[in-house]
Amino acid sequence: MMSAATEYLTPEHDPITIEIIQSSLSAITDEMFATMRRTAMSSIIYEVLDFGVALFNARGELASSGSGIPGFIGMLEPGVKAIMEKFDVGEEVRDGDIFMLNIPHRGGVSHINDVVMIMPVFAGGELIGWLSNKAHWVDIGGAFPGGISPDATEIYQEGLQLPGVKVIEGGRVNQAVLDIIVTNSRVPETTKGDFWAGVASMRAGCKRFLALVDKYGAGAVRFAMDDYIALGEKIARGAMKDLPKGEFAAEETLEDGRRIKVKITITDEKFIVDLRDNPSQSKTSSLNASRDSTFVDCQMIFKAVTSPETFGNAGSFRPIEMLVDDGSMFAAEYPTAMGVYYEVAMISFDLLWKALAPAMPDRLPAGHYASICGTFMGGPHPETGHNHGIVEPQLGGWGASRDGDGVNALYTGFHGDTFNVPVEITEQRNGLMVDRLCLNDAPGGEGAFIGGRGICLDYRIMAEEWWLTMAYVRSEVGPWGLEGGNEGSTNYVEVVRAGGETTRYSACTAVPLGPDDVVKVYTASGGGYGAPEARPRERILEDIKNGYISAQRAAEIYGVKA
Repeated sequence: MMSAATEYLTPEHDPITIEIIQSSLSAITDEMFATMRRTAMSSIIYEVLDFGVALFNARGELASSGSGIPGFIGMLEPGVKAIMEKFDVGEEVRDGDIFMLNIPHRGGVSHINDVVMIMPVFAGGELIGWLSNKAHWVDIGGAFPGGISPDATEIYQEGLQLPGVKVIEGGRVNQAVLDIIVTNSRVPETTKGDFWAGVASMRAGCKRFLALVDKYGAGAVRFAMDDYIALGEKIARGAMKDLPKGEFAAEETLEDGRRIKVKITITDEKFIVDLRDNPSQSKTSSLNASRDSTFVDCQMIFKAVTSPETFGNAGSFRPIEMLVDDGSMFAAEYPTAMGVYYEVAMISFDLLWKALAPAMPDRLPAGHYASICGTFMGGPHPETGHNHGIVEPQLGGWGASRDGDGVNALYTGFHGDTFNVPVEITEQRNGLMVDRLCLNDAPGGEGAFIGGRGICLDYRIMAEEWWLTMAYVRSEVGPWGLEGGNEGSTNYVEVVRAGGETTRYSACTAVPLGPDDVVKVYTASGGGYGAPEARPRERILEDIKNGYISAQRAAEIYGVKA
């Protein structure tokens, strides 16, 4: 059976030319990514790389994606389709237009701070495709600094809502819309800079996209995109043949006592994720996620166990079917608060992982620290006095596998191509001092193979009127082990006041901070794999020497004395 793209194929569109075009699509999104990184104003974008970019065919199907947060890229396709549903292509969608949306309950958005920008691309007056990017903006208004609070109860508290608005029309900015956005931000210059970085990213992609059309023709480019998507589906379905078939289930108790569960059914043709009968959306916190966000969790785990080494596009995920109840914590409805959606996303992603890991020990290790550990701080810069806000997800420990120890200090599987902010940037640009950054040697994660270590990171506040907001999951129960391996340690923050008073937090909103207060971040070790008694004595002695375990703990767990 011929693909839908075949209608565009002409004799000069040979397979080599088509493959060159497909490689060029990847190069376009790579250039979009580089442009965004080099022009953004906030370190969450240019250092952490908390953004994603993508290219779509004229039907709004993901054709190519650059590096970045996998969850962002996966949600951009619903964003493009939301614009296509709201506006008439040709009448209301024209060359040079750029749209913005950030309402998480619809249109592929995660939370209000993750702003989506979408640009149609026309060639010869005809829509040829779409470009999009999505990035975390430091502050877009709302009741709380940074726009994030685990205590928010409705979206109106979380910031300015952009319901798919045209911010640039025919290449000219709608200054009224931009003024509204910037005026609502506590960091207006940073917000304006990140806006223009998003515009520059898509304009760079548009230039390359049109050059590709000029060189090879619109028909060949259309065919190449559709053929690429068809190839993605072929690879995914081929990889499914090697997956174990049947039903795989897991349950977990959240730290507030609620039970969550999943059942995954794998057949020759389908990868069915059943998240029905889970807790209702929260009305007292922002610990909720959208249907689109939860579907991305299904995409990520599916990609991890099928073909992680290959590209991803719309075709790569066609075998997935998700069942979820509207109004649940995994498919929350408007106007529920969703600022801390990312922790719910980590909860569901980890739950899917836990269900499959026992049946796929060659693909999935024990549980990792499983929290974004988003740390939001801000206040006047100690040197300039300008109001400043920073966002930093934290590194943590990965679980051990049947083949080896877990990896130390790595971002979650949800993060993709993400980096921590270098100490030098934190101190120079963000106005903090870093007193300590080291591996966390807290007990946990022991086994025949041990879980990787999390980190200890101490931020010292240098000015008055600073604040801290954060929400970490797995702060009471550590990551799960496999085959008898021990649970890992936990994620939490301590605030040590200049006078010595210490308070521990798993979640907080705008806690006031002052000079010489220290925010101490602790992230978890991963779970262990295999019974501890199976770990060789020489490895245990090496662990003691390397500081992974204390001599006392080694004697307690392994019965080995140094």
